[in-house]
Amino acid sequence: MRRADLGDADCGIAQALGVLGDWWTFLIVREVAGGTTRFDALQRELGVSRRALTERLGGLVEQGVLHRRPYSAHPPRHDYLLTGKGEALLPVLVALQDWGTRHVMGDGGLTAIAAADSAEARRVHRLVGRRVPDMTLRRHDGGEEPPAPPGRWTVLYLFPGAFAPGAQGLPPAWGEIPGAVGCTLESRTYADRHELFHAAGAEVRGASTQRPDQLRAFAEHARLPYPLLSDEDGRLGAGLLLPTFRAGGVQRFKRLTLLIDPESVVRAVQFPVTDPAGSVDGMLDEVRRRVSR
Repeated sequence: MRRADLGDADCGIAQALGVLGDWWTFLIVREVAGGTTRFDALQRELGVSRRALTERLGGLVEQGVLHRRPYSAHPPRHDYLLTGKGEALLPVLVALQDWGTRHVMGDGGLTAIAAADSAEARRVHRLVGRRVPDMTLRRHDGGEEPPAPPGRWTVLYLFPGAFAPGAQGLPPAWGEIPGAVGCTLESRTYADRHELFHAAGAEVRGASTQRPDQLRAFAEHARLPYPLLSDEDGRLGAGLLLPTFRAGGVQRFKRLTLLIDPESVVRAVQFPVTDPAGSVDGMLDEVRRRVSR
């Protein structure tokens, strides 16, 4: 379907669907966001025919959602990468996944946790062995860095939202959302154990979908000795298909922790996290077992 075929020329939804076309197009964008950027790898992951994939990749390039970057001249081969226009789709993918998890696979309830045998848990634990896509995120202090510093083991804990008193109010009914409360306790426990993690050979990073200024207010209030990273644009969430929920008009991470090796490969996952403070000591034990090998 082309945009010219759509009768409602003034409707953004209709025009967006004219670009995105069908479900294969969304799945292609999902795979590219996750770091699968070459034709053969995309075909293998998606199980789509070469002709269909060629047509959809060509359409996404034509519409400016993807661009080609050559990696071989003979024969000519390209990586397919997201443009700025394509990256602007990532929050849509995150919201679509949340809607599907909550309303299609779930009972519609709002929650920041998941059952240990849920589809979300299975998806998150399949991250073990997967490389974190190349990207940089804004730090709370205004700088930028990858989710995991290269060449170092990294504990990356993802949390729903942490708030400094008086800086901004909690989202409506925050305390009534199962699993939402506990971010301050978790962050301060990581701060208390920071030197132990460092001695064991791992960096600590926290990440949420909050804005950098919100994270700065909290980090300064809690006196955190490590950076907090902002995924407000959904790049990390879409790249790793991380579980989210929506509260206060913002798509937020469900609480989980990743242990990432010096080559940016996920080696261990904590999810669901039902004991924010206890999970810190559990991850410290995991670091000591793996990094000291």
